[in-house]
Amino acid sequence: MYYFDNAATTVQKPQTVADAVYDVLSSGLYGNPSRGAHGYSLRAYELVLDAKEQVKGMFHAGPDYDVAFTHNSTTALNLVLKGLLHPGDHVLTTMWEHNAVLRPLYQLEKEGVAIDFIGSDAHTGQLRYEEMEQKIRPETKLLVCNHASNVTGNVLDLSCIASFCQNHGLFLVVDASQSAGVVPIDMSDGTVTAVCFTGHKSLYGPGGTGGVCIRRDAPVRPVLTGGDGVHAFDHDQPGGVPAILEAGTSNVAGIAGLRAGVAYIRDHWQQLRQKQADLNARFLQGLRSIPGLVVYGDFSRPRVPVFAVNFPGAESAVVSDILWETYGIATRPGFHCAPLLHESLGTKQQGAVRFSLSSFTTEEDLEAVLVALKKISALQ
Repeated sequence: MYYFDNAATTVQKPQTVADAVYDVLSSGLYGNPSRGAHGYSLRAYELVLDAKEQVKGMFHAGPDYDVAFTHNSTTALNLVLKGLLHPGDHVLTTMWEHNAVLRPLYQLEKEGVAIDFIGSDAHTGQLRYEEMEQKIRPETKLLVCNHASNVTGNVLDLSCIASFCQNHGLFLVVDASQSAGVVPIDMSDGTVTAVCFTGHKSLYGPGGTGGVCIRRDAPVRPVLTGGDGVHAFDHDQPGGVPAILEAGTSNVAGIAGLRAGVAYIRDHWQQLRQKQADLNARFLQGLRSIPGLVVYGDFSRPRVPVFAVNFPGAESAVVSDILWETYGIATRPGFHCAPLLHESLGTKQQGAVRFSLSSFTTEEDLEAVLVALKKISALQ
């Protein structure tokens, strides 16, 4: 079998990730990190703190930032967007967004938040950056953007967007679900308000892990409230980042695995980047050689290893089923929770077949896909 659904989750993980999770669960040494001063609690607390430092290091985030761990990037985005936006505010976002951004925004729109979308090119999927200046308003408060498209693999120009936000005094929230661990993210200049990330994709952590690296001075209000283990008599959630984002008990075993995944990427960064570039080039060359196959995206700029394709007239779900049932190739058909981008690309009815690679993908895996697609093409 061949796995090409890494943009949904990576199924192959470094052994160190599994070992880290098992150690926490099997050692009997890790307690609740926020509920005690004994050794079991302190050991867990130190693990979580160190994991936060590892994440900050990966993003080159300085002392003005802290990290709050969540179940995934969807939770992190909900906490940040609903914590920063209020009725009467205006927010800019893009046609690339996943429903993890869109649905919180639509919910906020019903409560009085206004939304405008930065468009994208119908052919390449690239953003129309000039629309940012056209759509900003006096009440614009925040821009939220998908760093890398989970449909086309395009990577946006984050420095351009950060400069725009800095010039206009906007909060900048980045969805790094597809880019963390693959594309360099540098928060050292302090212009990005928050980077929301998931642990189970390119960071190779377990499912149920993710979080946000956020400025300590971000004026977020609490969305989830509950125990924090310290201010038991307060009626309100304790203020300040990260405590205001961390109601309840941390997933210590999952965070241990995430920490191991981040360490794996840090220790093999150059090797992983080169392999990604080589696999991307090889796969694109092969895809372009297949008669009739449409490949979406802009391949003239940096990108993540995500490729969306179609055979004209063929339903993406049918092609994906053939790939799995006949060739044992796992892909992701449909709309990828990114409805606006599919509308822009003209694939609202057909969807697209998505292939997404990881550092565990091999040349043999690529060859199996290309052979299968050539056979399907011959049937068209």
